[in-house]
Amino acid sequence: MNDKLLSERLKTVANFVPVGSSVADIGSDHAYLPCYLMNKQHITFAVAGEVNEGPYQSAVNQVKRSGFTREITVRKGNGLEVLSPGEVDVITIAGMGGQLIRDILLEGREKLANVKRLVLQPNVAAHLLRERLSDLDWELVDECILEEDHKVYEVLVFDAGNGKRPYEGMSDKELRKSMLVGPILLKNQNEAFRTKWQNELSKRERILTSLTKTHGVSDKEAQVKNERDIIKEVLS
Repeated sequence: MNDKLLSERLKTVANFVPVGSSVADIGSDHAYLPCYLMNKQHITFAVAGEVNEGPYQSAVNQVKRSGFTREITVRKGNGLEVLSPGEVDVITIAGMGGQLIRDILLEGREKLANVKRLVLQPNVAAHLLRERLSDLDWELVDECILEEDHKVYEVLVFDAGNGKRPYEGMSDKELRKSMLVGPILLKNQNEAFRTKWQNELSKRERILTSLTKTHGVSDKEAQVKNERDIIKEVLS
């Protein structure tokens, strides 16, 4: 992978960035994504943010090699603290856990005032993003799931808008299902979707086996049972 040839995972993220955008790629690592977008003349400006020294230096070097030091600025800092309010209109965050991505967005909420789109690729716990961003009026407008190198990835796209719109008219049961597996993915199930949720079903069965060895029914057990039943219904 390099600045001209991305992994399918990052290429999918790139495809959801509107042409002519200014972008902040948080946790940019080698800055491959912003350099790729700039090579394609897809964006006008980018910030590549990194919290750790090693990846920060890798990003700096990659931007220099690509010849984009004027168009892409690499900044060292935690989450959205590398941004000024109104500086970009798209934020991409890829390759982190859903809880960490959620926390980054919540902690830097004041930086989101003029952002139009979030393109997020959580490695796990995508449901945490659907749940929390819906409450903050980020509208889930697209999502996809793909398998690459025997790993399954989800990409979620949120636009500033009505966070409740994708879930309008749903019963409580339908809402829980949609939050867990994704309302758009649920309607457009592919092989990667079924692979993911078959694996997730097996995980929950193992958790329940472990939990039943303890005394009493815990809140954790009830939650896992609920999720197991939802997944079984989705896969049936």
